[in-house]
Amino acid sequence: MALWHGYRPELLTDLYQFTMTASYWKEGMHGRAAFSLFIRDLPPNRAYFVSAGLQDVLAILDDFHFDPDSIDYLRSLGRFPEGFLDSLKAMRFTGTVRAIPEGRIFFPNEPLIEVTAPILEAQLLETVILNTLHLETLVASKAARCFAAACGRPLIDFSPRRTHGADAALKTARCSYITGFLGTSNVLAGRIYGIPVFGTMAHSYITSFLHEMDAFRAYAAAFPDNTVLLLDTYDTLKAAEKAVVIARELQAQGKKLRGVRLDSGDLKALSRQVHELFCRHGFPDVAIMASGNLDEYRVEDLLRSGAHINLFGIGTRLGVSADAPYLDMAYKLVEYDGRPVLKLSPGKITWVGEKQVFRSYDPSGLMEHDTLGLKQENHPGAEPLLVPVVVQGRRTAPEESLADIRARFQADWDRLPEAYKALRPDKIYPVRPSGPLLALQERVRQARVGQEIRS
Repeated sequence: MALWHGYRPELLTDLYQFTMTASYWKEGMHGRAAFSLFIRDLPPNRAYFVSAGLQDVLAILDDFHFDPDSIDYLRSLGRFPEGFLDSLKAMRFTGTVRAIPEGRIFFPNEPLIEVTAPILEAQLLETVILNTLHLETLVASKAARCFAAACGRPLIDFSPRRTHGADAALKTARCSYITGFLGTSNVLAGRIYGIPVFGTMAHSYITSFLHEMDAFRAYAAAFPDNTVLLLDTYDTLKAAEKAVVIARELQAQGKKLRGVRLDSGDLKALSRQVHELFCRHGFPDVAIMASGNLDEYRVEDLLRSGAHINLFGIGTRLGVSADAPYLDMAYKLVEYDGRPVLKLSPGKITWVGEKQVFRSYDPSGLMEHDTLGLKQENHPGAEPLLVPVVVQGRRTAPEESLADIRARFQADWDRLPEAYKALRPDKIYPVRPSGPLLALQERVRQARVGQEIRS
């Protein structure tokens, strides 16, 4: 799988992954290691995360290898013995991956993915897996909040001009579509992912004409079946009156004005005034779209205040997850060569061993609580969330369609209690460690502390 500037993703890692791996190789440490990837804490005003990015991780694993150019570059650093570089030439991913499928809702300290493989393989994958899952889970979780705030009104991703790079623009379109957006303005994302694409016009289009009405008529002539006019270049209400004229002209052709867009000003007042204008002139069905630095908070405020807005374009604040631009995501060793391990750093303690998340539902089918347990545990009546997606280096199933992932999100969304969908939730979803996990954690902790005292 080629990546940035023609170079392979295996080099998208921190140097210390290679120095640690070279030391493992020198020490003859080839045992199987289990790594858990999880998010430690919720950002402010958050109650859940949405799993995203797994398909991109699996694509990397499918073609995981070091080509001659990568080996030559590592050799040029002057740090690694030839024997180690030879081992990289032959390396392929041979391990097992269990993961929470894309589109599912999950919570802090629950493994999003667990990688079990020879330690050299599993260690080298840390950075690229974190990088991939972090961005997509971050954006999917932000998009889900916008979906909640819109209360069923359509949303369109308008983010590509200000996301942090081309890859982020594509992934924002994909992840927002998973979480219920109608589509995207990003044409390349439409081509790659099959997502519906939407667009209207920019202010530059209006200002390039001598008169605003000339711009409106030209656009309607070019796109009579999909005319949406931008109203706020000069005077929004006067532009709306001109849009009524366009609506009449289209009607005479057997066509209709699809909608208008508001991108600035008092969106509540303007949307109501524009809608009333169209109603007075017999065009109550003209849709009003709003854009312009919107996010879930502004969407919620607009709708609660009585704005008449039919759909929203969500851009910059979605693509960069403006109010919570990162997640405290970690990829930690939890078992090596059959020995459970843990980290005891203050504030960064990890749970030992390979794990499973067991989800319990109340009698009405809503999520009630999750139990974080060991992989081998059995909790009758609870749903295990992590499923095998790679076994001995091979995928267990073909790539999923976005439609299936989108449906999975909707199913989980319908089962998430309303209290956790709030933009400023006052409840934390209960995630409880199991008895066997607690017992193993304490045994390993005591043994670790004792060994360090004696050493």
